[in-house]
Amino acid sequence: MKKILLFAFLLGSLYTFYGQKNIALAEKIRKKYNIPELAYAVVSSDSIFEIQVLGFQRYKSSYNAKIDDKFRLGSITKTITSYIAATVVKEGKIKWDTKFFDLYPELKAESNPEIYNVTLQDFLTFQAPIPTWSYGNKTPTQQEIKGNNLEQRYEFMSWFFNQKQIVTEKQAWYGSNPSFVAAGLMLEKATGKSYETLVKELGQNLNIDFNFGQPNVIDINQPWGHNEDLKPEKPFVNYKLNWLSSAGNININLPDFCKFTQMQLQGLLGKSKVLSTEEFNKMHLGFPEFSFGWYSEINKNSGLKYSFHYGNPGTFLTKVYICKDTNRAFIIFANIQSEKADNGLMLLLEELQKQYGS
Repeated sequence: MKKILLFAFLLGSLYTFYGQKNIALAEKIRKKYNIPELAYAVVSSDSIFEIQVLGFQRYKSSYNAKIDDKFRLGSITKTITSYIAATVVKEGKIKWDTKFFDLYPELKAESNPEIYNVTLQDFLTFQAPIPTWSYGNKTPTQQEIKGNNLEQRYEFMSWFFNQKQIVTEKQAWYGSNPSFVAAGLMLEKATGKSYETLVKELGQNLNIDFNFGQPNVIDINQPWGHNEDLKPEKPFVNYKLNWLSSAGNININLPDFCKFTQMQLQGLLGKSKVLSTEEFNKMHLGFPEFSFGWYSEINKNSGLKYSFHYGNPGTFLTKVYICKDTNRAFIIFANIQSEKADNGLMLLLEELQKQYGS
């Protein structure tokens, strides 16, 4: 109990003393761009410079935003999956060049021969030439995919590969959710543990509370997602999101995601006890545009290189930008998905980068 109270005191101190600098700007953006709840933070490998949540958990309600509110990460989940994969490789339970069909040979005959040699690294770096798929696709149906969570993911990938589709046009990378579903299946086979268990174990190691699906399913007093018409998404379990767990179904609060982001910065700066600096660099910047769960780009204004990812799972927007050269990271969450809201988040990001980017 003392530890809990101490954490609450420290978090409150951070919230009070570090969270005020850009609060007026963030609130102005939140209102102008129709964002019910906006959360943001600026961190280094060992400090939090700003952390703030503003607005309301639901549009036109009195449910005020709270510092421990959870947001759906969407595709930022891929950065967590990639980190777990790196630790499993480090433990020697699987290799980057392990082929999917070496672990699941029974699925090989019904799949396209063009992907017979696709590896764990290929999936995590979007090098597997497979088409896109998301929860908006009409097939397969719930009736076609049976079993528990792990079995459903296996049945889904069996169905997906059975379509024998590949992307024939050569691309630098192929942004397909099933790539990370396949990678998740490989990690499950290599460890003998479900993806959910692997995530929970990571959370225990980092003192982070990872969860899955819509935050308001477990707790109605958590943020509700909103579509572009500002319609709140009622609590329900989308069975297709389970199939995509390792690609985009984790939810988390802002302070906990700060911990995950700081851990990434520490690794990039050679301060990790789990992975080497070279392993973190490979994960973030090993490929020109998309590495192990991380995109990369050079900021046209500052000339600084960032590794980043973003999520847009239908009713939330999330962004994380990391610059190892300046030891800074920027995190922005919103409980709405719309083009207008995204424009507002980018304005806030640009201002924070100007202030803290060097």
